[in-house]
Amino acid sequence: MKKILAVIMALVFTLTTAVAFAQQPAAKPAEPAKPAEPAKKEEKAKVKSITGEVTAVDTVGNTITVKSKKQELTIGVTAEQIKDVKAGDKVVVKYTEQNGKLTAKSVKKVAQKEGEKPAKKKAVEGC
Repeated sequence: MKKILAVIMALVFTLTTAVAFAQQPAAKPAEPAKPAEPAKKEEKAKVKSITGEVTAVDTVGNTITVKSKKQELTIGVTAEQIKDVKAGDKVVVKYTEQNGKLTAKSVKKVAQKEGEKPAKKKAVEGC
């Protein structure tokens, strides 16, 4: 009797473990390794330009402020770029924006038109 009970218990144990394994979903095969993605390069900053009058030149902070018809911008420059620029000059500045900071690529003076008078100089008529 003990032997029959032991055999029945062994069968019950075997069947319950077999049923438990049968209910689990099949293991997924391992996915192949993905090739390493190349490091993302910083996007090149788009070059913009502004044409207008220089309202301020800061040689200590290396910035100029240019006022156009639409906007006024303060742009970071090098000492070489602004060596001949002074307030009142008309300029074309090509610049980029990175991390919220404007940086000049080039600063060029624009020749004033013949009919235009310099902004800061006033002609005094003879008495």
